[in-house]
Amino acid sequence: MPTVLLLRHGEITQSNPRRFIGQRDMPLTTTGRKQAACWREALAEIPLASAWCSSLSRCRETARLILEACGIAATPLDALREVSLGAWEGLSAQEVQERFPGEYERRGADLANIAPSEGESFAEAQARAWAALREIISNAEGTILVVAHAGVNRAIICRALDVPLGNLFSLDQDYAALNILHFTPDRAPVLHALNLPPEAAPPILAALRSS
Repeated sequence: MPTVLLLRHGEITQSNPRRFIGQRDMPLTTTGRKQAACWREALAEIPLASAWCSSLSRCRETARLILEACGIAATPLDALREVSLGAWEGLSAQEVQERFPGEYERRGADLANIAPSEGESFAEAQARAWAALREIISNAEGTILVVAHAGVNRAIICRALDVPLGNLFSLDQDYAALNILHFTPDRAPVLHALNLPPEAAPPILAALRSS
């Protein structure tokens, strides 16, 4: 069974005050492109069986930059997109509270099941992303790269480890951070690494090459 390198896309521009992004299509910053280039070097000696990414441009660009020297391209999937925040997207937390009274608080009290207006819950996002990941690995062997988003990656890891979705924000997911999940046929997935920045990756990846 395969090992999945689950990566968050590189840095994108954040406004001040911060605004909900969700599925808004935003490009990488210069720093984000440099982060992807670091992973290109770190993963250069890892033979990848396949690569997949969210269909949003920040993930497609991250995957493209990483894979430039690998001779393969990432297949984009809508199912790996970030959780949809619907009518909240582009708004600050204060604006959400003003325009949708009580909704921000209700969602905060039940992150798994309460969706923003016109958006989806984390449970819904988890279901589609996990189904996509299981399909990716169903007939796969070797090492697979998957480039997605902070929310979706957290939801996938929660599902893999049987962690309640209400605790998903206890899992850090920095820009361009790597998680390593190993799948076996007879037991739950094993999390080998969580939220690795490029500079911390070489020892883990060296162990992966020798395994």
